[in-house]
Amino acid sequence: MRRNDKMGLGRALVKQHNQMIQQSKEKGRFYKSQQKKVLESVTEVSDIDAVIQQADEAERLFSIDNPTPNFLINLDGSSSVSEMTLVERRDQQKIEEALHASSLRVPRRPPWNARMSAEELDDNERQSFLIWRRSLARLEGNENLVLTPFEKNLDIWRQLWRVVERCDLLVMVVDARDPLFYRCPDLEAYAREVDQHKRTMLLVNKADLLPYSVRKKWAEFFNQHEILYLFWSAKAASATLEGRKLGSGWNTNEPQNGVDDPDTKIYARDELLSRLQYEAERIVERRASSRSDNLSLEGCMNEKSSGSVMVGFVGYPNVGKSSTINALVGQKRAGVTSTPGKTKHFQTLIISDKLTLCDCPG
Repeated sequence: MRRNDKMGLGRALVKQHNQMIQQSKEKGRFYKSQQKKVLESVTEVSDIDAVIQQADEAERLFSIDNPTPNFLINLDGSSSVSEMTLVERRDQQKIEEALHASSLRVPRRPPWNARMSAEELDDNERQSFLIWRRSLARLEGNENLVLTPFEKNLDIWRQLWRVVERCDLLVMVVDARDPLFYRCPDLEAYAREVDQHKRTMLLVNKADLLPYSVRKKWAEFFNQHEILYLFWSAKAASATLEGRKLGSGWNTNEPQNGVDDPDTKIYARDELLSRLQYEAERIVERRASSRSDNLSLEGCMNEKSSGSVMVGFVGYPNVGKSSTINALVGQKRAGVTSTPGKTKHFQTLIISDKLTLCDCPG
């Protein structure tokens, strides 16, 4: 081969390589543009901000054939409510809450597949999220209902969708002083919608603040309602890692007649990691066995021994989720603050070859 032919072939290969790189950059350009802004939690907006945001979304997503529905405000309804007594208002509020309880749902990610473009996926998610926002706007217009502040940033919900889809076991961190207040049953239902084998565990943090008798009552309640749960104290686990001793008010070793009750015990760090891995592996095994009719025996064995299982962590602000993550990892990997929504992006943390944790913003 002559020298000129060699040079021509080299230029062609370099040109082809550069074109492939350019195509990859173009595919990722959309998400890069989305990541320019810092991801911030939005729970409260002024009326004008909500109107402007809703109008912008509607104009971008809907054509003339699909106009934005008008929300009419009934000015005559206030007179009947103002004439009610306090007891009547509370009774009416309970009736309205029971009537609209099914409308207070976690926004679902719309169906998607790998063949969708980034723009198509983004439009579908925004349109679905806008419909969810409108359903809550109707409830906010009901003067008999009081909606607590909720997350209005779509990107935060996107992080939750990814964590729910990726994890095998979903851990919901709750405060031991009122576990049911911080529990989200609809999120558990959404996890089962994503994967019927996926399970949700309540990690009852700050359990060392509860006496044994109270933990016993909660254990009976959880067992009665078939709720998977564990008692845990991130502060006590962190103190153990750092070699610190907690005061008498933080005594996690509370023997009862010399017998440890497995239903009320407060798990230590290594015990919790082992239990999380065990529960996640059970889910993977059940998922693999359910596919045995469609997969060969060899394929099932490969899935069971494919490697690491993933455990996702979610929780309301200030329940101790970030402190739990730091205690389990053994070092500070998640920011801890009294400000809600400190965690901004979900992150995966490799504990071992068989266990990976996934921390969700919240």
